[in-house]
Amino acid sequence: MARTRIAFVGVGDISGIYLQNLTTVFKKEIEIVGLCDLIRSKAEDAAEKYQVERIYEDMAEVFADETVDIVLNLTRPNEHYAVTKAALEAGKAVYSEKPLASTFEDGQELLALAKERNLAVGGAPDTFLGSGIQTCKKLIDSGIIGTPIGFTASMICRGHESWHPGPAFYYQFGGGPMMDMGPYYVTALVALLGQVKTVTAVTKSAFPERLITSEPLSGTTVEVEVPTFVSGIMEMEGGATGTLFTTFDCYDEEQASITIYGSEGTLKVPDPNTFGGPVYLLTKQSKQYKEIPLLFDYTENSRGIGLVDMANGMKEGTKIRADISQTYHVLEVMTAFQRSSDQGSRVDIRSKI
Repeated sequence: MARTRIAFVGVGDISGIYLQNLTTVFKKEIEIVGLCDLIRSKAEDAAEKYQVERIYEDMAEVFADETVDIVLNLTRPNEHYAVTKAALEAGKAVYSEKPLASTFEDGQELLALAKERNLAVGGAPDTFLGSGIQTCKKLIDSGIIGTPIGFTASMICRGHESWHPGPAFYYQFGGGPMMDMGPYYVTALVALLGQVKTVTAVTKSAFPERLITSEPLSGTTVEVEVPTFVSGIMEMEGGATGTLFTTFDCYDEEQASITIYGSEGTLKVPDPNTFGGPVYLLTKQSKQYKEIPLLFDYTENSRGIGLVDMANGMKEGTKIRADISQTYHVLEVMTAFQRSSDQGSRVDIRSKI
């Protein structure tokens, strides 16, 4: 079967793992046609390292290339909407890094445009396709913890200004802990427990500005434009109800945590920003947590597996597991936390996967 031909728009930090995996692990399924970045030297360096033949002058040239089957959108999160929209308007299928867009309204527009043009759109995160989350899903589906009743999920850190070379974005439009890390947690919970029914939340920012101590911007400050403390309750269609807490304001030894509570046991889920484990299971028989061997492949950083799944789905006419119905649902849920906080009331989730 012919390989699916893709082109990169954006060759930033996240592109490295995509380039590595698509030219090694997934090279039988994917062919990289070319690269495009606003900073041409980034595309040139990546092209030389990964032996990619073509460098595009701009994204319009990417969209005009009739040999490209899928545009891989790896631009900054607040640029995802504009790039995906332009690609769809040019008749191209798109796979985008997370999130689908920075606002709920932009996500609605992309969903409508994809349906109107009958074009496939997929997107990150694809970590839920890794061995860790898939093992947890199999355990839950097998009934080993009984009926899922509740869950707790948290992503707690003190922000990026002490280590990231360019941390300002994380406190500006499109940033914040929910839009940055929330996609991993909401996607994992949806994969494990099904669609979200309602969200009730409170959001705030503990600090109006952040002092950057990392190089090369050490000593400068950035104004905080987005909520950096987001806490709420999610009610799932299947009946389970739980909490999701994401913050850039606090310290904690264990940054990532998801626990699923069932009528017959409890499951500790791996960090949803990873593809592997560990997975821990407690049942009423065991009365203590025991590590469960992973049951599937893809335990290492396998970014790109969602793109491959999309490519296969387009060829074979099968369901794309990380398609726009999921990324849009996740976006609606994440933005519902802010809407709920602003309204002081529960928000119903309308989208379906």
